[in-house]
Amino acid sequence: MLTPAKLKLVQDIISSSSKEELIWLNGYLSGLVSSAGEQTETAAPAKVLVDKITIAYGSETGNSKKLATDFASKAKKSGINAKLVSLEQYRLTDLPKEKYFFTVISTQGEGEPPGSAKKFYDHIHQNDAKLSQLKFGVLALGDTSYPLFCKAGEDVDTQLSKLGGERIVPLQKCDTDYEEDAQSWFAALMQKLQRPDGAPQPEAQVVVKKSTGKKLYIGSVLSNINLNDIGSGKQTHHIEIAAEDLEYQPGDSIGIIPHNPPAIVEAIISITGANPDKILTFRNEEHTLLDLLKSKLNIVFLPERVVNAYARIVQQQIPQTKIGLLDLLKIYPVKDTDQFEEAIAILEPITPRLYSIASSLEAHSGEVHLTVARDNFVINGEKKYGLCSDMLCHIPVNAELSFYVHKNAQFRLPAPEKDVIMIGPGTGIAPFRAFLSERDATGAEGRNWLFFGDQHFITDFLYQTEIQNWVETGTLTHVSLAFSRDQQEKVYVQHKMLKQGAELFQWIDQGGYIYVCGAKDPMSVDVEKTLSLIIKQHGGKDSKGAEAYLDMLKEEGRYLKDVY
Repeated sequence: MLTPAKLKLVQDIISSSSKEELIWLNGYLSGLVSSAGEQTETAAPAKVLVDKITIAYGSETGNSKKLATDFASKAKKSGINAKLVSLEQYRLTDLPKEKYFFTVISTQGEGEPPGSAKKFYDHIHQNDAKLSQLKFGVLALGDTSYPLFCKAGEDVDTQLSKLGGERIVPLQKCDTDYEEDAQSWFAALMQKLQRPDGAPQPEAQVVVKKSTGKKLYIGSVLSNINLNDIGSGKQTHHIEIAAEDLEYQPGDSIGIIPHNPPAIVEAIISITGANPDKILTFRNEEHTLLDLLKSKLNIVFLPERVVNAYARIVQQQIPQTKIGLLDLLKIYPVKDTDQFEEAIAILEPITPRLYSIASSLEAHSGEVHLTVARDNFVINGEKKYGLCSDMLCHIPVNAELSFYVHKNAQFRLPAPEKDVIMIGPGTGIAPFRAFLSERDATGAEGRNWLFFGDQHFITDFLYQTEIQNWVETGTLTHVSLAFSRDQQEKVYVQHKMLKQGAELFQWIDQGGYIYVCGAKDPMSVDVEKTLSLIIKQHGGKDSKGAEAYLDMLKEEGRYLKDVY
């Protein structure tokens, strides 16, 4: 029991501390208690059981890297030699030799590992390595809004165990509000690694707390303008949204959960004869059937696993195809409303769509701007539109829109004096509009070079006036434009890069930062190949040397991609 004076001191510290400081203090005290046990003042300090561990991270937006770096630092302060490495750079032949291996890995899209971790992920699934001496633990980052929450982390945890590894801390799955759960996991890990000699080794207990969830903003649409001119084959909208207490940085995205088209919802209710007001439970919350179909459940484009589950319910053979719930009900109808409710139970939530923020709070206070291309594609000969992009391109001024900020710690501007090279064709321009707005508003002295491309100069030069103004005022040192369909031979941003390769390499070699945003394939692949060629031509490197140079840029955080 504390004396009144000590109790007041503790209360004063708690009341004046931030959430992050309290989390750190909790871990610090936990470490003291677990390592000191019932020691007297004269007892010997706790000794570590291990002298070397590997902490590997697979990160898309930087959160896994941030946590892994923090964990490695704390482990070193505790006397453990912690090797920190990206899964992209991890030497796969080292895995069978590892004794203590811990990984922090995020999940992307349909349960996939981040691109930087794919080589490692594929290796452990395709290789029958014997990991009999391996002791491991996995911290998985994800987003509960997605149906395959933390699936990549789950897969890695399962596979390392299958290959003979010993799981010394349970798999910890973290939502977007991950800090507290992650620190609890690491505290449990340290209990396993750092204990007094001879002390018993209890099972690590990971405290799993319910995350507080994302901070949702309710915004009001200020404007919605089609940036493409008459005659364009594209439809790209600039959308401005006002909201109170906005917090974001250039490089972040916002997540929007779209609503299903009312006509499809009404048709589903009509064809099944279901009661739209019937209360059903979804994710431990009660909703009317109508609300579920309108704004909670994915009914428009069903993943194959859901179609297969539906086939089992209606006891039909359904060929693999892209299909929505309405067409399923028409072609393979349910026999009654009970069976329809079974079908409702297998549906997954509508997943958020992420859009790069195209604004800076320094330049656009209280607002967030988006650059949205209306997605279209053909299924079974019928033209379809992307659920969220179609909704956003038609959203009227003054309409309300709910969203959350998705932080991207791995796509941040450097120090103001550093040079920045931005490569963003099409809607890839969005974060670079934010970058340039920020650099302009804050008077950053570093040079800026923008590579932008689209189909036609006349109809598809997005943000043309703003870009011209930034050139005139000196905010943009260079702008290199590539309009692919304005001449017989198609010209893309990588062609412009190659043409100006000597100066581009000079910027890079003098410490410049490279950012790429837009389509992953083929654009970002072609850009990286071109960068490698430029490094060889103007840096005097062979193929291996160019690859090593690119790896160096990645390790230094000077070659960053936000691709999709």
